[in-house]
Amino acid sequence: MANPPARTQPPAGSGRPKLLRTIGFVLLAIILLVGLTILIIWLAVKPKRLVYSIESGSISGYNLSKTNHLNSNYNFILRAYNPNTKVSVYYDRVETSVSYDGQKLASNTLAPFRQGHRNVTRLGVNLVAQDLALSGDTAKGMKTERSGGAVELDVRMKARIRLKVGAWKGRRTLRVLCPSVLVRYSSSPTFVRKSCDVDTT
Repeated sequence: MANPPARTQPPAGSGRPKLLRTIGFVLLAIILLVGLTILIIWLAVKPKRLVYSIESGSISGYNLSKTNHLNSNYNFILRAYNPNTKVSVYYDRVETSVSYDGQKLASNTLAPFRQGHRNVTRLGVNLVAQDLALSGDTAKGMKTERSGGAVELDVRMKARIRLKVGAWKGRRTLRVLCPSVLVRYSSSPTFVRKSCDVDTT
């Protein structure tokens, strides 16, 4: 009587590729589902870009020494507008700065705040330059503009924000640039409102 053929054992680990493929398909399905959910929410909400502008600006305590060291206070009212009807914005950390011709003159942080739907928030920005050493070109340019009675400054804001739509929250970095803001050294009742560039990543 012939012996039955011996059974061959499957090589060790032969089921692993199938398991890995299954896990891969499950992960891909989850990623696609989450992405589709976010897309549906995004299309339903149709979020609009936040709008920023400088409403007023003033300079006080200005003194530029012969050794090109600057002391000065810069005050601005920054207007933040959230035009969205379904998106709230939470500002966790807000950093502001003012610069002239590429050189930063002063910086400061603002207190965290929340901005609701269709909300306008005005932020008082106080920036102090104290015994700041200026480059020769920067000092020369500021002295020239000082003689003309006004100076063009760049105001920046960077913030870590959370966008909330219902129960969903997304974190973003907000960057605001208000270029060439014309600020007079003497007190003036007129100030030309300056629109800002806004980028959210």
